[in-house]
Formats: sequence, structure tokens, C-alpha cells
Amino acid sequence: MPTATIPTPRSGLSFSDLYAREGLERLDRLFLDTLARDDAELRRQLLAARAGVDALTSLQESTLLLALAPHLESFLAWLFGIEQELEALRGEHHARSPLYTVKRLFVQRKAMHRYKAGEAATFDGAALAGQLQALTGEPLTELAYARHVLLWQKDESANADKLDVALRYAAWAAHTADGQRKHRAGVLFKAPHKLDPNRLVPLVPEQANGFVRYTLAEERTRLREGFKLTDPGTDLTGALDQAHYCIWCHEQGKDSCSRGLQEKGATGRGTESFKKSAFGVVLAGCPLEEKISEFHKAKTEGLAIGALALITVDNPLAAATGHRICNDCMKSCIYQKQEPVDIPQAETRTLKDVLELPWGFEIYSLLTRWNPLNLRKPYPAPATGKRVLIAGMGPAGFTLAHFLLNDGHTVVGIDGLKVEPLAAELSGVDERGRRVPFKPIRDIAELREQLDERVMAGFGGVAEYGITVRWDKNFLKIIRLLLERRSAFTLVGGVRFGGTITADDAFESGFDHVALCVGAGRPTVIDMPNGLAPGVRTASDFLMALQLTGAAKVDSVANMQVRLPIVVVGGGLTAIDTATESLAYYPLQVEKFLQRYERLARKHGEAAARVAWTAEERVVADEFLAHARALRAERKAAAQEHRPARVKERLQSWGGATIAYRKRLIDSPAYTLNHEEVQKALEEGIHFAEGLTPLAVRLDETGRACALSAAGERKR
Repeated sequence: MPTATIPTPRSGLSFSDLYAREGLERLDRLFLDTLARDDAELRRQLLAARAGVDALTSLQESTLLLALAPHLESFLAWLFGIEQELEALRGEHHARSPLYTVKRLFVQRKAMHRYKAGEAATFDGAALAGQLQALTGEPLTELAYARHVLLWQKDESANADKLDVALRYAAWAAHTADGQRKHRAGVLFKAPHKLDPNRLVPLVPEQANGFVRYTLAEERTRLREGFKLTDPGTDLTGALDQAHYCIWCHEQGKDSCSRGLQEKGATGRGTESFKKSAFGVVLAGCPLEEKISEFHKAKTEGLAIGALALITVDNPLAAATGHRICNDCMKSCIYQKQEPVDIPQAETRTLKDVLELPWGFEIYSLLTRWNPLNLRKPYPAPATGKRVLIAGMGPAGFTLAHFLLNDGHTVVGIDGLKVEPLAAELSGVDERGRRVPFKPIRDIAELREQLDERVMAGFGGVAEYGITVRWDKNFLKIIRLLLERRSAFTLVGGVRFGGTITADDAFESGFDHVALCVGAGRPTVIDMPNGLAPGVRTASDFLMALQLTGAAKVDSVANMQVRLPIVVVGGGLTAIDTATESLAYYPLQVEKFLQRYERLARKHGEAAARVAWTAEERVVADEFLAHARALRAERKAAAQEHRPARVKERLQSWGGATIAYRKRLIDSPAYTLNHEEVQKALEEGIHFAEGLTPLAVRLDETGRACALSAAGERKR
């Protein structure tokens, strides 16, 4: 293994020690020695807790971990030599504190109560902004506003006039449409809104061909171009806003986000113990019982690494959870009548904040193997000599692999997909599967790729080919490295369980256990006339083909034909993803077709380019060419007129993409489980038609699908 600048030479440890159990034991002793010098009593409490963790109450455990978090953060900063960078990040956290104090105590409790919406509408926001800028002597930003309000409040009588201007501006910004529009990207002038289960998405109904479909108001939509990451998530300001909004209810034993929203007098974690949402969804909280309230509190105290360490106690593979992945915690938030804390956003931002530090990946990686806040298992168990075969390297498979490795077992993970090798200097595994030295990663940018240029690596199962670019798939490489760098783990692709290898083969080869992590079920095929006609595909097949073939890449020769209008039958998240990806794929498809056609026509002439087409193919080709040329003209006009291209409007004029569901939208699984995904889809220009039961696929004269017959259901 290489000698690196990490860990610090003063630790007496090498980089390879951070990946070996014996080295992690030495690291733990070093941490305990450091803790003894800084706080001997806290070290005593830690050792006592490790010896009898089950004797601790939840509050006692939380209190101990929060006390340890700053010591762990300082220790890791020393170990990786990033004291200055971490202090700067801590300063970024603290510099934003005025925002959240002023938001709660001045904007929400004073301004919005003193001046109601009607009166605020009479204020001249621009004039008030000008006065504030003159009073502060700097450009009016939310942070500048908050800092000066706190300063003026130190002597309210002397600054009464200034504070009155600030109050009126806050009321205007919070209550009026113009103010909300101006501060749409900020956090200061926003108050949690009350929840109406039937109106979680601001829908706009419209009549279309005899049925009702829903969309969003034009100002709420956004342009999506291609297959880059569509949602980068919140920044540090937004994450801290959510952490401060949390009331840290672990202190009262009410942290329902983690433990579930229990019925009065109920105990345990049985389904019957928990309350249900208005849609009958059990509010059981985080399946991992992650320490959510605790990490929020640490985050507000500026402890970036400490907050992540609290997360990884129960959720070491946090890179595979959080924003746009799971929301059980958010649904079970103690706030049930108003907007809940956006826990997934805060969790993912906390991980990103650490990853973006120098050696951030190595710090996160280390916390998945050694974490003194994990009182039950601070480092891996001794080797057991047991070998486990895991079939399927999706979320279930790679998560199980991690915990089995920490339990001391040897793990072989197989997947039916071809797994593309990573660079040996990153993974520690060469092209022949041999263990080789690997280097520490200083900059997380070394691992990142643009999603529309990224090669599908075959690792991650549904997270690779099922989840769309709403989620940053660079996290998959991070998760894979957490496993593949460990000497007790082997990853093999292109192996189908039940075909290439059977259960008998596995046991005969010396495996002690076989874990099946191969998916929850087969695709749903609707039994209706012409349901398998050309032009009809199952949603799961479409998503897999789109992503695994590379058809969505501009420079790929792979092709998959989609025509407008697009109708997606169903009401779950797979339907949502299929609608967004098919609509995003269409312009890319036709523009690639036009480029290739023009290239052939220039070289061989148009007649030669078209000579091999059948009559049916000519119809489709001319349709694609016409649409591609229209999009090209629109993009050119937009560039000349310095405006966004109206691609979405063009696609909708050609039929767009519509989700057809047999019940009401509010009854759909997508809405009841994760209404944010419904809103995100509608933002991209998707339509949702409710009360439509598919009866049959209608065919044209060539035998291809041309329409969907559906019966409307009466709304309940």
C-alpha cells in the first residue's frame, strides 16, 4: 500500500491500516487516548457505554453521542490534516446562523403577525428594498438583512425606524406574490404552510379529448435538456434551514421521524402500533432508525463531520439514501399539520459537505468501518471464516454486503449485468481480479462524471438502471468503492444466479450461505387487447433499455424508437420516471436521427439515404426529421432572441407525455407515497390524466399502436 499524506505521520498509522481490522483497533485506541487528554470523564462514559449499551436510555445515548461528536470531528481533522479547511466550513455554518434566528423570531413571529397579507400588498417592496440598502450600506441579500436586524435589535429604541422598515419589507417579501417571487430561491422570508392532503401538489386542471388532465401553472415549470442531473439538491443554506426547523425532539423522546409516529399508548414497532397518513400509509419512520434529530442538532452547531458520523451509526450507506430516494422519515415528521422537515435534503447535503472536503471520501469511507459513535460495533468484528454469496448487487445486495463485511464474513457479490471494472488505482482490484495497491482520494471530483456522459457500470441494480437522473448516480461509484476496496469482498459481473451458478454450485464451492437480493418482482403487464403490439413496452423494460444500451447518450450508436404522443399507464413512481425519461429522450432521439441523416445525405445523396426504407419507415422518418428541424429552428431563434428555447412547448404541441391512471391522482401510489415526485414530473411538462381505465391498444393499418382506448371512471 502507498505511503500517503493521510493519515498524519504523527498517528503512527499507514493508509492501509485504515482498511484493516488491526489498524482500526489501533486507530480506536489512539482516539481514546486523545479523548482521555481532552476529557477524561467523557472517555470513561464512552467505555462504560460500550460495555453496557443496552442499559442506556435513548436520551442518555443521544446525549453521549452529541458530546462525543465534536471530539471525533477534531480528531479526524487532525488525522487527515484538514484543520484549516474544516474550520472554514464550520465558519460557513456559523455565518448563516443569523438567517435562522431572524427567520423564526423576527420574520415569522413579528413581521408576518403585525402585517397581514392585505396590508402587506399595499407596501412598495422596491422602495423598502432601496431604504434597507441605504440603511445597511451594502447590497440587499437575505444574509445581510438578517445580520443587520440582529445588530439593530441590540438597541431597539435607537433603531426603531430601521426595524420598522425591516418589518414591512419582511411582510411584503413573505406575503405578496412579487415578494415571494423575488425570494423564491432563498429561505428567510418563508413560513411553513399548512398541509391539505388533497392539495399537496398545486395542480391546474384542463380538459383534453373528453377527459381531465392535470399540469402545473407555467411559472412553476422548468426546462429539462437531456440526461444531466436534473436535481442537484439543496445547498448548505437550505440544509441548515431544515436542521434549524427541526425541533430536535429526541430530547423529548418524540423523534417520530426516526422511530415512527406511534398511536397513543402503543409500544414496539409492529404495524398496528403506528398512526397512518390520510391515505392509509403506515407512518413507521426511518426503517434504519437513523439518529435524525441528533444529526440536525450537530449540523446547527457547525459539526459537519460530527453530523455525518451520527448519520452513519445506523445508516453507513447514506450515499444510497436521502434526497430523491427515500422519505419515510419525512412522512413521519412530528409536523403533521404543516410542512414537514425535509430530512432527505439535509441528510444528503451533510454527506456532500464532508465529501467536498479534502480527503472527504476517505473520511466518509472510514466512518463506515470505524465510528466511535457506534457504541455497539465501533470497528469490524474478527474474521469468522464464513463465506457468503450475494446474488444481486442492487441496494439490498450492496447494503447486506457492507454489514456482513463488518460482521467479519467473506463476501462474494454477483450480478447478472456486466460489471465494468474501475481503475485499479481507485478500487484496488486489477482487470484480472487481483488485489493491488490503491491510492487515497483527495478530491471527490476524481470520482465524478456528468450523468449524460457516464458509462453504465453495471453495479447497483435498480439504482443503476431503474432510477433516473433525478438522483446523482455518482453515489454508486462511492458505494462500490466502500465495498470493493475491502479485501474480504469480491465483485463478479455477468453471473446469473440459477443459470451461470445454482444454489448447489454455491454450496459445493464452499459458500456457507446464499443471499438472494434479486428484486421484488416481475414487471406488470396489463392484460388487454394488443397489449404487446409494436409501439407498446413495459415501463421497466423501457427504463432498463434506455439506460443500459446508452441510447440516451448523444454520441451513442444505440437507438430506441419512441414516438409522440406518449401515454404511460399506471400511477406509481415507475410510471412517473417513465414519463419524464421518455419525454426527455424524444428530442435527443430525433435530433440524433437528423444529424445522421444529413451526414448520409451529404455523402451519398438523399435518395440513397432513403432507398432502403419501407413505406412505414418513411412515415416515421419524415416525422422525426420534421420535428428535429422544428427543434433546431426553435433553438436558433431562442439564441438570437436571448431567451430559453421553448422545447417543452413544442413537445406538448406534438402530444407530449401523459400518465393515464384508473383512479384519482390523489389515490395513486406516487402521490400517496411521494407526492414530490409527482410535482417534479409535472414541472418537466408531464400531464396526469385520472379516472381512465385502459381497455385496448388501437392499431393503425401497419399493425402498430396508434391510440389507447380507455373508459372514464366516475370520481369519488
